[in-house]
Amino acid sequence: MRRNSVNILVFGLWVMVVMPLEIKGQSQTSKTIVTRSPSVVNVGALFAVNSVIGRSAKPAVAAAIDDVNSSPTVLTETRLNLISYDTNCSGFLGTIEALQLMEKDVVAMIGPQSSVIAHLISHIVNELHVPLLSFGATDPTLLGHQHPYFVRTTQSDYYQMSAITDFVLNFEWKEVVAIFVDDDYGRNGILALGEALAKKRAKISYKAAITPGASHSDITELLVKINMMESRVYVVHANPDSGLEIFALAKKLGMVTSGYVWITTDWLLAVLDSSEVLDPKTMDVIQGVISLRQHTPNSDIKKSFTTKWKSIKEKQTSSFNSYALNAYDSVWLLAHALDKFFKSGGSITFSNDSKLGHITNGSKLQFSALRIFNEGTQLLQTILAATFAGLSGNVKFDQDKKLMHPAYDLVNIGGTGLRTVGYWSNHSGLSTSAPESSYAKHLNNSSNDQRLYSVIWPGGMSKRPRGWVYPNNGKPFRVAVPYGYSYKEVVTKDKSQKGVRGYCIDVFEAAVNLLPYPVTPEYFLYGDGQRNPSYSDLVRAVAENKYDAAVGDITIITNRTRIADFTQPYLESGLVIVVPLNKSKPKSWAFLRPFTVEMWLVSGGFFLFIGFVVWFLEHRSNEEFRGPPLGQIVTVLWFSFSTMFFSHREKIVSTLARFVLILWLFVVLIITSSYTASLTSILTVQQLTSTIEGIDSLISSNDPIGVQEGTFSHNYLIQELNIPESRIVPLRDEVEYLNALHLGPEGGGVAAIVDELPYVELFMRYSKCEFRIVGQEFTKSGWGFAFPRDSPLAIDLSTAILQLSENGDLQRIHDKWLSTTLCSQTSILEGKSLTLDNFWGLFLVCGITCFISICIFFCRMFCAYRRYTPDEEAAPGIVEPDSATCSRWFFGAISFKDVIEFYDKKEEVIKQKLRRNTRQVIRDSET
Repeated sequence: MRRNSVNILVFGLWVMVVMPLEIKGQSQTSKTIVTRSPSVVNVGALFAVNSVIGRSAKPAVAAAIDDVNSSPTVLTETRLNLISYDTNCSGFLGTIEALQLMEKDVVAMIGPQSSVIAHLISHIVNELHVPLLSFGATDPTLLGHQHPYFVRTTQSDYYQMSAITDFVLNFEWKEVVAIFVDDDYGRNGILALGEALAKKRAKISYKAAITPGASHSDITELLVKINMMESRVYVVHANPDSGLEIFALAKKLGMVTSGYVWITTDWLLAVLDSSEVLDPKTMDVIQGVISLRQHTPNSDIKKSFTTKWKSIKEKQTSSFNSYALNAYDSVWLLAHALDKFFKSGGSITFSNDSKLGHITNGSKLQFSALRIFNEGTQLLQTILAATFAGLSGNVKFDQDKKLMHPAYDLVNIGGTGLRTVGYWSNHSGLSTSAPESSYAKHLNNSSNDQRLYSVIWPGGMSKRPRGWVYPNNGKPFRVAVPYGYSYKEVVTKDKSQKGVRGYCIDVFEAAVNLLPYPVTPEYFLYGDGQRNPSYSDLVRAVAENKYDAAVGDITIITNRTRIADFTQPYLESGLVIVVPLNKSKPKSWAFLRPFTVEMWLVSGGFFLFIGFVVWFLEHRSNEEFRGPPLGQIVTVLWFSFSTMFFSHREKIVSTLARFVLILWLFVVLIITSSYTASLTSILTVQQLTSTIEGIDSLISSNDPIGVQEGTFSHNYLIQELNIPESRIVPLRDEVEYLNALHLGPEGGGVAAIVDELPYVELFMRYSKCEFRIVGQEFTKSGWGFAFPRDSPLAIDLSTAILQLSENGDLQRIHDKWLSTTLCSQTSILEGKSLTLDNFWGLFLVCGITCFISICIFFCRMFCAYRRYTPDEEAAPGIVEPDSATCSRWFFGAISFKDVIEFYDKKEEVIKQKLRRNTRQVIRDSET
């Protein structure tokens, strides 16, 4: 493109032979000096007069020149002289006319409105140091060191494409089709759109380039082509003068109806805003379209210009578009800069370009008229530093020569008018508030803050279009199916027309049948059937668009989700450990195994201890615990062990004994229940022959581990669990699983197998529950269908899988293919004897209770004993008060024999004798 620009520039120089510059009778000096504050300054302008933008911009520039020349505050001693040319939308004419303007010693140029022409003449102004103020060249590549004298007084398409990207992503679309004019303006604008979408993980699925001046048949052919693609979101970046032809033809093809999304750059509103009354025919073909417009805040000077526009006689349109405001502000920007330039002592001088000297010699071309503006660089810096309030808002440039605060209106076309549904700015993103109201706020641009008013889409629909359809382009929907050696129930090759069968295929086709559009898959086997293929390689092939999808037992793991999209899991899965078992042989003394020897001894001791405590507390008051010594021993033994079965018949009358017995019966209940459960487990347990009992012992052991060939479990054990690769043994199918486990580590087999739960359940059915799962699942994942990144089919099929789950079809498909034999998982734990550690708390509480009860009993008995003394029978008249007798035993001598004899007496006899002695004392005191 740069080579073409230079060629046209050189050609433009040569055509000057037809308009020789006659400078006769003058001696050429190296420098011409103009007055410091000249009365007249020439300003050049380039318009495409008969274009949508030109019809608004030219009157606006003329009005701005008049306003500047009549202003009492700016350039009071200098008058701007406008010299304008019509480029007629031609790059060639624009180059020639730019050279003609250079002949007039212009200090700046206003325009051009075309990015193509701006690319060409920027080389001229760069060489001659003349600032170029363009109000319509929006090509984002017109910046930087390559175009130092180019000043854009409108917004770059870089921001416009960012606004479109945010709008597209606001409705969760990931792909768009770009329709654009095939020139610098169109190509570079769409390039900016592609970059903006890529930053947000979206993309342009197809770029439909329209050659400038293309015929209706060419445009129709292009529209038919994109209509056969899956994306229904179209971004149109065209010229205002020809863009409506695209919509007129799309309307005829039925492409401006429900299900389609049309978004245009600001060219469309440049057309519509140029007329106060909208053409009904034009409105009919753009119903539901979203278009952008450069945002200009409402202000008094803008209202004044709107009123003034009606009085302009040279105008060709009843209204104006945003480019007219930018053109008007361009003149005032130059005026403010010149005013400051002159007030700072600047002058205007021109000098010959030494580079043109060797061309002039011996040539009929008069290149001496192309002179360098010596103060052009200084004026350029003054222009970039200028700040003022214009019709388009505050005009101010940043350090990159870009206008600050870029913003756009989002306009929805519907009915007979236009409706603003929101705004976009690089500060606040999408919003329903005017951009200028948010500049003072600190916003985070989060998705929750991005909102718009409701949009009426093509076809009059208010519901968000899907944005894509299954393409009707005749291409097959290529589905890769893993063809391995193991587990044919899941997925395998078939002789039917479909070519494949299995659980995964049935789930996929059931989900496809629920889609609101037809999808006809064509299955391709991935693998040779002799070995299990690499599932990671299969997903990578889908990511590289070798296939449109992959259907099978594909586990959703992190590394795969980084390169491809997956549906909702249709089967939950996770890695488990399988080990061999041996059924325990019957043993005659198995009933003793529930408790350890220590537990048996302590339990038996406590039975005897509790029997003694109850006898001790009941002996004085309960006839059933009295009698000859041998009988009492038998009673204690009987009572002790009868509590084991809650079959004791002795009546308990003592409160303390009842309290002890209640607590002991609770302990007995716990012990007997635990014994029953442990004995049941021991009699039915199947002993593990492997030392691996879970994930920890799997890692710590050195035994070989079997994994299914081709699955992710191999890498998981090595990379995540740091198990040496030398321990990993790849196995192909159920037969190899069975043989490896039978052989064991000593026989060249494996100690355990690590595989996903669905496979293990099928293996259990095959082995008839000969093996068992130990430990818990140590990963959580699932099986899903893989698609290329940002494929909308992944989302729709996820919804379909949820529907299958809700209506029960998913479970029915599972039961058809993967119904398993239920293996009792209660027997996978090895039976172990219960130790004293399991019950020492109960025994401790029971022992403390007995001790406290005996202490209370002794206190009460000693108090009674001190009142009942041997002297009492000899001197019945002496009865001490209770308080004295209860405390005296602490200091008096106590006969152990007397205490035993007192304890052996019935409590009721003692109480009667004490009451009788008390009455006798009372009678003696009365007499």
